[in-house]
Amino acid sequence: MSDTDETRGGSSPCFEHLIIGGESVDPAAARDVARFRKAERARLLEARQMPLDQRNSATDALIQGLEEIILPGQGQKIAVYWPIRGEPDLRRWMASAHDAGAQVLLPVVVEKAQPLEFRIWSPGCRMTRGFWNILVPEEGTPVIPDTVISPLVGGDRGLYRLGNGGGYYDRTLAALQPRPRTIGVGFAGTLIDSIFPMPWDIPMDEILLSDGTHLTKDTARR
Repeated sequence: MSDTDETRGGSSPCFEHLIIGGESVDPAAARDVARFRKAERARLLEARQMPLDQRNSATDALIQGLEEIILPGQGQKIAVYWPIRGEPDLRRWMASAHDAGAQVLLPVVVEKAQPLEFRIWSPGCRMTRGFWNILVPEEGTPVIPDTVISPLVGGDRGLYRLGNGGGYYDRTLAALQPRPRTIGVGFAGTLIDSIFPMPWDIPMDEILLSDGTHLTKDTARR
């Protein structure tokens, strides 16, 4: 998703929104965290540029890791993503999950700064350009996923995700009931010590990287 102001997951810079659960968030701290994340995001996006053979090898390893922790089948509703900006390309895994009988979903921005909706994707389905020119299924009734696979720009050992800065996944996960299983995926080298989570940040259930790193709530640092 597109980069936007990050003092509240991509919303207005007005600090009225820095009241979370009845508690105020220091505006200076929020600005410091936003600056840190912007710098880390730029560094990690630059590091994500790699030769094609290295990218293919890392993607193969990541898909192998997914196959070890998810067994797609009938009745499952798995949200993945359409790759942009050098994100791991999981479309081959999406096709195999579809062939195994799972409903594969893609996120769709229907309104800026609002939760995502998820539409069913299948190989060869009609696609259209959505927000920020990202390809999305052209039509379809929204479906609530039971598993969400989300791309990482970076992630930390508390299972918090550094994304593109729009705050869409945080808004979406906060709105989804019941809460789906959430897995952040990325290439090796994207794990950082901390993204300095703010009250609106929602941790993943798991982080999976192409070097075999697999963090869960049981293994992540508290």
